[in-house]
Amino acid sequence: MTITDQDYQFFLAAIKYSSKYDFSQYSEKSLKRRLGKVLSDNRININILINKLKNSSEFVEKIVKEITVNTTELFRDPQVWQAIRYAILPKLKSNSVINIWHAGCSSGQEVYSMLILLNELEIFDKVKIYATDLNSDVLDLAKIGEYKYRFNIGYLDNFDKVIKENPYNYEEYNDVPYEKYFDIDKTNDLIRMKDFLKEKPIFKRHDLVTENNTLYVKFDLILCRNVIIYFNYNLQSKVFDLFHKNLYDDGCLILGLHETILGSHSVKYQKKGHGYYKN
Repeated sequence: MTITDQDYQFFLAAIKYSSKYDFSQYSEKSLKRRLGKVLSDNRININILINKLKNSSEFVEKIVKEITVNTTELFRDPQVWQAIRYAILPKLKSNSVINIWHAGCSSGQEVYSMLILLNELEIFDKVKIYATDLNSDVLDLAKIGEYKYRFNIGYLDNFDKVIKENPYNYEEYNDVPYEKYFDIDKTNDLIRMKDFLKEKPIFKRHDLVTENNTLYVKFDLILCRNVIIYFNYNLQSKVFDLFHKNLYDDGCLILGLHETILGSHSVKYQKKGHGYYKN
């Protein structure tokens, strides 16, 4: 469904008027596309949508959850996880405590990927994992730690590339069984994360657009992957500033495979491989 500029402005104003949410600095192209899908899925036009937004806080929450993108998978982009394993985490192994923040963690597959990797590197116990998202529904899914098996069968290929194989030494092969970290229930089409993984993270609702660091700790490593691509330049700068202030010196930020830091904030980070290190 096509969204006109006027429709778009009416929607932004209605959301801001009716709630604490502010989408005015999201990427207009991406948000228009998501808004069109929401109208189509709910079989309503923009006027009905705006009227409902103004009269129902529950409807506002429903639309915000539908309009925010929640796509993730276990060990998504294996080449990034290989860099985390062999270039980024080894620099932190000597720390007595390691703080990691997954910002925009969605349904939690990235968090469980990190936990599995930390356990393989034998630093699981010294790490504190914080995972946040705007969408409380996907946070609930993350806490449960159950995912569709057939839909996500590619997870196993990613797991093999990051946990079993070594891209820098093809003769090395770590025969790590899947059941060490999750149970596969083909009958019920489920992958269930082990309890010791689910008990580790602190999950919390957080809005990168309007809130500062509500976790009240500084971080050695922040992952914010495939989130800022939906923000405009000014909002990206605001988020990069938030991360910079809350990283330890030489702390590392990891973005999505096709995301980068542009403009004035690029001088505050030094890019090494897939990581952006705080200057």
